[in-house]
Amino acid sequence: MTGTPHPAPRLLAEIASYHAHVYFDGPEQRGLAGWIRDRVAERFPVQLGRWHDKPVGPHHRPMYQIAFDVEIFPRLVPWMMINRQGLSVLVHPNTDSPYDDHLVHALWLGETLALNGDVLPRKLKAGEELIDPVVVNTAPTKNA
Repeated sequence: MTGTPHPAPRLLAEIASYHAHVYFDGPEQRGLAGWIRDRVAERFPVQLGRWHDKPVGPHHRPMYQIAFDVEIFPRLVPWMMINRQGLSVLVHPNTDSPYDDHLVHALWLGETLALNGDVLPRKLKAGEELIDPVVVNTAPTKNA
């Protein structure tokens, strides 16, 4: 093939972990988001983040975050696909570029929502941690 040379593919090892952001709008959707949160906690070893009832960071809607290790992805993400209760969920890798992670390399379950990329660094500085390690705060008792 001729033309402009393509960059070398990035390595999967560049992905430190993943985040899923579960968005809600209003009390009814917050209830659905709570149902999802409880079911995830029962089934997966993840770190459930705080509820954000007001937009925070690049997110324009209330949400909470689920942080999870790379090896959880093939079980958690398909589960979220069929159990998201109509809510929008952003799933993104955590690499050295929070901007690209949220806006370029992400996948959406449900409606794609706008994000404010201006608050996200394009590249982490040398020596900066990619992302805080996932600290599991759930105690799964059920199978997915």
